[in-house]
Amino acid sequence: MDELRTGYADTALTNGYEFTQGSGYQLPEYPFEVPAELAAGQVGEHPVVIVGAGLAGLTAACALATYGIPAVVLDEDNTVGVKGASSRGICYTQKSLEIFHRLGVYERIARKGIQWSVGRTFAGEDEVYSFDLRQQSGYNLSIQPPFINIQQFYIEGYLVERIRELGVVQLRWNNRVTGFEQDAAGATLSVTTPAGDYRLRARHVIDGTGCHSPFRRWVGAGVTAKKGDDRWCIADVRFTRHPPVERHTWIEAPFNDNRAVWQHLMGDEVWRIDYQMAPDADPEEVSREDVVRQRLQRQFGADCEVEIVWVGPYAYRSECVDAMRHGHVFFVGDAAKVVSPFGARGGNTGIADADNLAWKLAAVLKGRAPAALLDSYHEERHEAARQNVQVTNRTARFLRPADGIERVFRTAAVGLARQYPFARQLVNTGRMAVANAYTSSSVCERTGGLSVQNVAFEWADGSAGSVNDLLRWAAGRLLLLVFGDPGRAGLARLRELSPAAPLRCVQVLGPGQRPGAIEHVRDPQGHLQGACHVFGHAWALVRPDSYVAATGESVDASLVQAIARALGTGASEE
Repeated sequence: MDELRTGYADTALTNGYEFTQGSGYQLPEYPFEVPAELAAGQVGEHPVVIVGAGLAGLTAACALATYGIPAVVLDEDNTVGVKGASSRGICYTQKSLEIFHRLGVYERIARKGIQWSVGRTFAGEDEVYSFDLRQQSGYNLSIQPPFINIQQFYIEGYLVERIRELGVVQLRWNNRVTGFEQDAAGATLSVTTPAGDYRLRARHVIDGTGCHSPFRRWVGAGVTAKKGDDRWCIADVRFTRHPPVERHTWIEAPFNDNRAVWQHLMGDEVWRIDYQMAPDADPEEVSREDVVRQRLQRQFGADCEVEIVWVGPYAYRSECVDAMRHGHVFFVGDAAKVVSPFGARGGNTGIADADNLAWKLAAVLKGRAPAALLDSYHEERHEAARQNVQVTNRTARFLRPADGIERVFRTAAVGLARQYPFARQLVNTGRMAVANAYTSSSVCERTGGLSVQNVAFEWADGSAGSVNDLLRWAAGRLLLLVFGDPGRAGLARLRELSPAAPLRCVQVLGPGQRPGAIEHVRDPQGHLQGACHVFGHAWALVRPDSYVAATGESVDASLVQAIARALGTGASEE
């Protein structure tokens, strides 16, 4: 292998991790295998090529594998994470956990990670805001918790394991894409490896290469960007004295020169501490181990023993490509947009990007939907990206206010929050991420566009089930949930409709109701109906990504139209 690697440069650390300290993380290393194209000396043909085995790319690969869609993943490195440089993202939302549950990796994440729902915000010694997400209606129905904290490379590793188990997608390590061109029929990628160079063709390309994506340049993608002067330093540490298992935030931390501090517990009893630095801070200086230890001692006391696992500086910025689809190329994750990490809206949106795109690609490649369905990926996920950029930029301005009205507002909000409960909602240390709504999607009716939580119900035999069980059973088709009794005529229409469309129908019964359909489940507490945002006798058309495409009351022509629209039928072909 050493001989093979001659001429194949090691991947450089990216994202500004050049000033790092600590013992680091031990990550798995995956073997390089000579690609079939290189061995045969031919250009390979693949329906989907995913470039970048990061969080979004691996989620897309795993989702495609569950739908039975062959794909190839190309990654220039031989491991997950960033060469062991950092844990990167750590907070995973309920929607992401629901996606991982559907993909078959949630149990691994839950065993390793730390569940939390309580967050507390301080200004000096005063608690000025707190929340418990389990008490909020947006979180309390799902069988997944509001949040799990876990190092990002663990999730990526679990996705690799799951992809290997499913056996549909090829993972190619030490395969760096060096060139790209596309035509009407697809795209051609040039790839270099330790064993030589080769080319392959793809009908669709998913770019998950991150914020330094070369595809932005290759396709001429426009990018709207904003770079701030906010500087931070992360410390991943282990303590002999454990803080509470809660999200603690200081707007003005007396132990950090009255600047902001974040405190989270992750897996392996490692704590993530984020310290806001002065705008003119020297990255190399603030990352020195002795300086970091002094900072930790001021917060936790000189007698607290500390192991520094990793430490490094970074600066926040926001970026968003103007179009998330360029011909045969789809941008996902940080390749599509970069947001400040406040409220856990970074990696989680990449997971949702991948989930949104995968079912649409599967529907098109299996002939269940026209190619025009793929246009809705940009419509829906670009709206989500813009929302998350806007929300995180507001938080960034609250934490690093400009002189003038922004600083006056923050000072007033913090001062009032110390005394008056009404003002505590004005304290903005990150609006916690929820599943984005799609308000302008061409494939959702006005009644659709909302996420469906992974709630529990009862199968006909009384055993427990969940929304994800139904979605797995639907296997990439649309899922129609009919609540209550649609009547004899309605049931007859459903029997005629099911064989004519990529659709699975299920009758959902409340307490005391009798089934009229063979496929039926029971919803004794009404959680399934609530998760679908309907009441009484109604139907909900649920997509494979667990979003409502449409709702209605009568099994009539409006349902037929909603099914056609959800599949992109009637839209222009690419």
